[in-house]
Amino acid sequence: MGATFDVILKGGVVVNHDGVGVRDIGVSDGRIMAIGDLGSASAGETIDCFGLTILPGVIDTQVHFREPGAEHKEDLESGSRAAVLGGVTAVFEMPNTDPQTVSAAALEDKLERARGRMHCDHAFFMGGTRENARELGELEMLPGCAGVKVFVGSSTGTLLLEDDEDIDVVLRHIRRRAAFHAEDEPRLRERAGLREPGRPETHPVWRDETAAMLATQRLVRLARAAGRRIHILHVSTAEEMAFLAHHKDVASVEVTPHHLTLTADSYASLGTKLQMNPPVRDSRHRIGLWAGLANGTADILGSDHAPHTLEEKAKPYPDSPSGMAGVQTLVPIMLDQVNAGCLSIERFVDMTSAGPARLFQIACKGRIAAGYDADFTIVDMRRRQEITDDWIASRCAWTPYAGHTVSAWPVGTMVRGRVVMWEGDLLAPATGEPVRFLETLPRS
Repeated sequence: MGATFDVILKGGVVVNHDGVGVRDIGVSDGRIMAIGDLGSASAGETIDCFGLTILPGVIDTQVHFREPGAEHKEDLESGSRAAVLGGVTAVFEMPNTDPQTVSAAALEDKLERARGRMHCDHAFFMGGTRENARELGELEMLPGCAGVKVFVGSSTGTLLLEDDEDIDVVLRHIRRRAAFHAEDEPRLRERAGLREPGRPETHPVWRDETAAMLATQRLVRLARAAGRRIHILHVSTAEEMAFLAHHKDVASVEVTPHHLTLTADSYASLGTKLQMNPPVRDSRHRIGLWAGLANGTADILGSDHAPHTLEEKAKPYPDSPSGMAGVQTLVPIMLDQVNAGCLSIERFVDMTSAGPARLFQIACKGRIAAGYDADFTIVDMRRRQEITDDWIASRCAWTPYAGHTVSAWPVGTMVRGRVVMWEGDLLAPATGEPVRFLETLPRS
């Protein structure tokens, strides 16, 4: 008599920490129970994955879902729907909402809003401020908290800590890895006059590579002095990547699909749709980012999903807001790069599953292994598909990649053993749960 499972994924190419090969996966009670040849086993449901590739569930550790305060752009339901339609099984959401996520009450409010509405698993960053800096050591340990996020350069919203003394207080009161938006605020103020009205191509002139490099150097120096771990978000310059290669003991590195695949040349066709903080820059920086990905300096991929409506984006620069949708396109855009030979499928998995789990100490996610959550991103590595605005589930309803044909496509998303998306259709109610972290597990 063979084993019995709730679900068997049959005959897919499994990409795992021990290699790539055709295997079956047995799932029960939302967990992975067995991997291998399960031909003699039975299950309540068998999913034919022949010709498909099964990846550990993709974890996007930087999204802005805008709730509360700006639900006309996005909310937790629509953002998480976009996530699972794009093959993403878990997200970390950012604190620059209205009100800001800077207290236990604000975090609990987001967790309550997510309950029964978010389609993927989730965690929320706690914003670091001058007012809550000395409480962050306790706040970052709350259930559902992804850690602390600090803006050292102004972006969307009003969260900002630009002085070394304030950043040092934050670092000395936390224990977990903190995430930073690294642009130097004094330099941004000094260069604000370089923005030319109606010319979004001057955005990277204003927010130049020096502004990014200055902030990253400061953060590494402060982290080393405080003996803390930091995570530099959306690294956008070749110089930062080369610098961070020498400081991996204290700093981890995120890169984004838009910085890896778009350049400043596209301002001519995309205009303010390309406007991001930090900016999309010229091809020299894109080449430098890929070099950092190839040599291992870059740790993870995050989308920096930051939607705004087309009406808001239509405002003349610099009144136009920075940000674009990205959570739904992360998987197809980057798997297209896999098929182009820019990175291996194993490296993609490391940057979207194992890497996030390792850096943020996520419990039971990031690997296809017995005892882990049955989170899977199931993709067709041979499907050519055009990305369209109509496919985008975000409330903003547009993507800078509209009209771009990719060579791989997410066909299924499983979260804790439940198929939530298959072939573009949502198949289950919103049952996302808070992500658990090894550093914050309850002690008995």
